[in-house]
Amino acid sequence: MEQELIPHLFRTEYSKLTAVLGKIFGFEHIEIAEDIVSDTFMQATETWGLRGLPENPVAWLYVVAKNKARDYLKRDKLFSDKISPTIKDKTDDAYEIEIDLSGKNIIDSQLQMMFAICQPSISTEAQIGLSLRILCGFGIEEIADAFLTNKETINKRLYRAKEKLRDEHVKIEFPGKDEIAARLKTVLTTLYLLFNEGYHSVSQNITLRKDLCLEAMRLTYLLADNEITNQPAVNALLALMCFHASRFEARMSENGEPILYGNQDTSLWDAEMIKRGQYYLGLASTGDKLTKYHLEAGIAYWHTQRSDNIEKWESILQLYNSLLLVEYSPVAALNRTYALAKTAGNAAAIVEAEKLKLENNYLYYSLLGYLYKGIDNQIALIHFNKALKLAKSKPDKAMLSGYIRELGKA
Repeated sequence: MEQELIPHLFRTEYSKLTAVLGKIFGFEHIEIAEDIVSDTFMQATETWGLRGLPENPVAWLYVVAKNKARDYLKRDKLFSDKISPTIKDKTDDAYEIEIDLSGKNIIDSQLQMMFAICQPSISTEAQIGLSLRILCGFGIEEIADAFLTNKETINKRLYRAKEKLRDEHVKIEFPGKDEIAARLKTVLTTLYLLFNEGYHSVSQNITLRKDLCLEAMRLTYLLADNEITNQPAVNALLALMCFHASRFEARMSENGEPILYGNQDTSLWDAEMIKRGQYYLGLASTGDKLTKYHLEAGIAYWHTQRSDNIEKWESILQLYNSLLLVEYSPVAALNRTYALAKTAGNAAAIVEAEKLKLENNYLYYSLLGYLYKGIDNQIALIHFNKALKLAKSKPDKAMLSGYIRELGKA
């Protein structure tokens, strides 16, 4: 029983404990907070294996983590140098440092840690890596897998990022009201990229990583539920995530291969998640700022509509046109050509797609293969083979190989 419970609790409680303790120790000694929490879970593994599960495992973890933190602060030089001078009456009771693990303080600490991590002075990859490590409880190996790199690279990246935050004396706290809008933009970018890391996983063995997506959603929910950060762009991003998450089960086959949108079983779409997305999209409609999250949420909304009529695809096409004006990206331009194919035909979409010349992107050749199919199957085969060479994940390679076999028989 404890073998299954501890990994689950590590995923749900590690980030909470690290955020609270990290706020006490600061970025100067963030590794100490991480070590204390890791030691707590190690002790849980040993103790629960011998004595069985405690009546309240979460409460047990919190008590042990508190005690370890207090013991460290009492005996370590950090206490005497950093904290002790601030205590006027050094009685024995004064050394009982308050470690608040109430629900409110945990949420506040996670939000403050989020703003501290999402500093424009460190790279987006480092922001995502630190978010995965500190805010989501991901191991170094898991982060390396998400970025399709090795543990040494991730360790160096995180070390450099922490050093940068130390050098700049970044405090784990909410920015002032004047700064909140500018800093929130960086936070949303990080959460958006974190979600996309999962939704379009580059892992060699999986195309969709729900754990990354769900962690990005959890952190965005924290922003939406907080009075200071509950702003239209936050609700728009959350709506976008909900709409995408509603189609999780339909995006993958039993073999783990991706299923194209037009071939998805719509009965697998999550109606409750779609309603939740609509709710947050409604909240996002307040204010006078139109962000890329609003436009992408609108596109994702139309993709949750089962109808396949011209109105749907024209609406999607217009939203893509607006998105490219607000913030151009090659991927958005590529996706727009699919909507164009649905409204103006494959031949018109081919002309627009070939202008993009995304020659290092397997999705580019995959889409061209799809568009050429039925118009010129030989050219379609050439594109699918190019896509196969560029694809990194096994599921994507399997899907493309299937297209190639199908066209070979035609």
